[in-house]
Amino acid sequence: MAELSVEEELAKLKRRQARNMRHAHAQGLMQGILSMLRPGDVVLDCGANVGAVTGPLAATGADVHSYEPDPWAFGVLSSAFADTPNVTLHNAAVGTSAGAIQLMRADNFDKNPKGASVKSTIVTGGRRIDEAEGSAIEVALVDLPATIRELVRNHGEIAFLKMDIEGAELELLETMLAEDLFAQIRLTVAETHEKKFRDLAPRFAELRRAVAERYPATKVNLDWI
Repeated sequence: MAELSVEEELAKLKRRQARNMRHAHAQGLMQGILSMLRPGDVVLDCGANVGAVTGPLAATGADVHSYEPDPWAFGVLSSAFADTPNVTLHNAAVGTSAGAIQLMRADNFDKNPKGASVKSTIVTGGRRIDEAEGSAIEVALVDLPATIRELVRNHGEIAFLKMDIEGAELELLETMLAEDLFAQIRLTVAETHEKKFRDLAPRFAELRRAVAERYPATKVNLDWI
């Protein structure tokens, strides 16, 4: 294997530093979120995977709704939280409509399901996603805007919404912005995936501009991890 040049090594170190800073920021933000939650608060973990965020949220006493479409990840999530009374598990993807949808996995899923399950997506065109015919899995799809409106009717507000759903966040966040649903949520955080879906980068850029124009990062934060 050829050695990296000084410039390549420097670029690699800068990427690593930036990644570490993002994770440190997310950890600090998470501590702030946990400190604001109280028993009975309603929180949504969309893209729960195996429960790394669901666990700390549940420990606050908040009522946690965790959504995870990948069957493998949901199995791990269920083993961890099936008997936790304030956690409601949903084996489903979230979107702007309800029904069923095709879930695609990373091309290395069979070799490393734990690492690859975080990349499972309902959006086509993603980098290193297996889109071969017959490889997708049909999963349930929940209408998240409708769910938010129902929860707000029943509880007054949603305390926290976390969204890490591998590209599907774009249409959802656009819809939530258009319908002013962020106003009903104390804090929304989302990881956006424009690097994974390059063709969608212009829409992501416009979404970021529009959100920043209307909401401070303390209300809607699109830089979750």
